[in-house]
Amino acid sequence: MNQIWLEVSIDTVSGCLEDLAAYLTARGIVGLVIEDENDLEQFEDERRAEWSDVDEELKNALRGVSRVKFYVTDDEDGHVRLEDVRSGLEAFRGRVGKEAGTLAVSTKALQEEDWAHNWQKYYQPFPVGEKLYVVPEWMRGQAVPEGRIPLYLNPGLIFGTGSHGTTRLCLEGVERYARPGDRVLDLGTGSGILAIAALLLGAESALGCDIDPKAGRVAAENAGFNGISDAFRVETGNVIGDEKLRERLAGQYELVLANIIADVIIPLIPYVKDFLTPGGVFLTSGIIEHRAEDVAAALTEHGYQILERREREGWVFYAARLAQ
Repeated sequence: MNQIWLEVSIDTVSGCLEDLAAYLTARGIVGLVIEDENDLEQFEDERRAEWSDVDEELKNALRGVSRVKFYVTDDEDGHVRLEDVRSGLEAFRGRVGKEAGTLAVSTKALQEEDWAHNWQKYYQPFPVGEKLYVVPEWMRGQAVPEGRIPLYLNPGLIFGTGSHGTTRLCLEGVERYARPGDRVLDLGTGSGILAIAALLLGAESALGCDIDPKAGRVAAENAGFNGISDAFRVETGNVIGDEKLRERLAGQYELVLANIIADVIIPLIPYVKDFLTPGGVFLTSGIIEHRAEDVAAALTEHGYQILERREREGWVFYAARLAQ
């Protein structure tokens, strides 16, 4: 029997889209679809002669409001996630300090095949950094820009696409820091995109670790799409609470990745240093800007030297190494 999904839409205004996306990401919601009315107006201006050929339903959906969409399962777990998002919206309005629109929440039930059709139409290939080119797996065969390495991805039903600012920051960091022969640990691997990128850029092996058992299937599938299955495996577990898992991971990795959220990264930091080889690098993102100093303080407290800090769309990335 096919899974029933809820397509959740939150109405806002163009100037608040990034803030709303940050709010949702901080609550663990990924795979966001952003519909910006300003993009529609620009499209109309630039391609007015062809506008009559564009799907009327799509025009009507985009006109008059900007919104963020995401998908949750239509079951107890999905309803809990939805209620968590809904219950925090008025507090979000108070914090954001700008016009946020109605923040009206609407839902639509979808069969799994409907979900795939609705979501996939928004997901297009895109370049990252200087070398990578992320391609939806179902668009395999399209031309890849010269000099770019294709990374084929089907994020699955609940993991992000790689297009979010936090993941782009981490992918760019992987491009800068991954070295041939590296062993890589990707904490909170999700779709496996970061570990797969490291392997495509020359790393020798990668282990993904995630608390969600679905990540193993999705990440393994994506590794297969990219021809690196032999070098990538996934474990299910929580390194913060599982001492035996931490013991298995100790001292093996030249590169450790964590694109999660600050509230998980901070308690993770004391353990990451045990996973790194001497001179190894820790790359972390998913840090909303107002928590960045908290993460920096935790890194410093536990003996890391911050190599760089980068920002995008209200999110912060750190590269750090244990001080010698």
